Amino acid sequence: MLREKFYPRNINHMPVVKFWDGAEMITVDNRPMSWHVGMCVADLLAGLPDGHLYAVVKMDGRLIGRPRFAGTQVPDGARIDLIPMIAGG
Repeated sequence: MLREKFYPRNINHMPVVKFWDGAEMITVDNRPMSWHVGMCVADLLAGLPDGHLYAVVKMDGRLIGRPRFAGTQVPDGARIDLIPMIAGG
């Protein structure tokens, strides 16, 4: 629900600050992170220092592979688990 908050410092130029109930945040590996409109998985990973290590992410229970990172939008409030590539022998 959209709410408005007024700052009555100057009656002639009262700015209106709009914010949503609930923060515009996502959860990445159980850590809160800021979110913006139009954010895709590729944007999210580009903002992480080790974002290049992840071949798959799990967003709200759905697995998303690297080829689909750029085309997959991240919704506000999403819960994301990062799944790194693992190699061994």
